[in-house]
Amino acid sequence: MATHDNDIDVLNDLIETTIDSADGYEQAAETASETDGVGDLAELFRRFANERHAIVTDLRSQVVLLGGEPEEDGSLLAGAHRSFLKLKSLFGSGRQRIIEEVEAGEDVIKAKYKSALQKDLSANTRAVIEKANVSVLAGHDTMSAMKHAHD
Repeated sequence: MATHDNDIDVLNDLIETTIDSADGYEQAAETASETDGVGDLAELFRRFANERHAIVTDLRSQVVLLGGEPEEDGSLLAGAHRSFLKLKSLFGSGRQRIIEEVEAGEDVIKAKYKSALQKDLSANTRAVIEKANVSVLAGHDTMSAMKHAHD
């Protein structure tokens, strides 16, 4: 049987990871807009950052509905954030390498959501996570398709 505490823990873990992802996309967009040859990626990265912020809002709302205190910050240790920090050093390394690193960060967040959906959750929490997961999978699939377009 799912408990509210379990749901809140799972949601807060996803909030941290999703904040890291949004922050990473914002940093990548800023850097891309200043880098020759990849400036067109800035708009895509900003769109993904905005989508991730919307997910965070939805996840936080569910935590509040369950009577919990929603996470306010990213972890700074999450795999997605590390990938984006590495990404910043890659600008100038070429478009394909940047896309590969963003896709690696997307692999991290995709795995987190998959793991969360395998847990025992209340129906309402599961629905919120499933809705968020649709956007996460779309982001992953977009970056994966861009990566493999050059294989």
